[in-house]
Amino acid sequence: MARVQALQDFLDLALPAMQARAHDGDSPASLLRIAEAVRTVGSPGPNAALLPVCRWLEPALARQVGDSDLAALLSAIRALSPRLFWRRRSGDQTASTNFPDGHANAMLLGPGGIEERRDLWIGLSLLAPRTRYPDHRHAPEETYLVLSPGQFRKNGADWFEPGIGGSFFVPPNAVHAMRSGDEPLFALWALWAGLEGPSVQPIEGKGSIT
Repeated sequence: MARVQALQDFLDLALPAMQARAHDGDSPASLLRIAEAVRTVGSPGPNAALLPVCRWLEPALARQVGDSDLAALLSAIRALSPRLFWRRRSGDQTASTNFPDGHANAMLLGPGGIEERRDLWIGLSLLAPRTRYPDHRHAPEETYLVLSPGQFRKNGADWFEPGIGGSFFVPPNAVHAMRSGDEPLFALWALWAGLEGPSVQPIEGKGSIT
């Protein structure tokens, strides 16, 4: 089975960009496992779908960045954007009041992604300005590559701002969150699950729909 060319073009840029910036925790080893796994191709996923927050996608993609590989990555995401199926997740008391229409996640590879698979999750998160994503956790480890201004926190520590091109690692089951300021927040994430079998469900916080 052949992979969608726009998705392959994205992977050819995204994985090296993430690996070049992966210096936190177990990110390097996690991304190596993901890079090896994506050599195999999953099955086609659902058709594309938009949500209200997607009006902020173009401003996020149009951002001027200093690193040429990140500029190319944003262009690859733009080329892939007509295929993205954007989803909401449920909020809680830690989320901002504008959260329901102020966020969306798009799975590129993983359950419900452009490419359906269970061993890994690669996707995007988009937050409208002044939106706080709820605290959440999941068993698979996660590496972020941040493509905008915005703040993050994990394990109850203080908020920090990685900056454009910043990367950090979230260990398994660590509580983490993100929030935008006056600009939309846009981030790429990759999770290694290593799972097999038909019973795997989307990770709460990434692929769930409400």
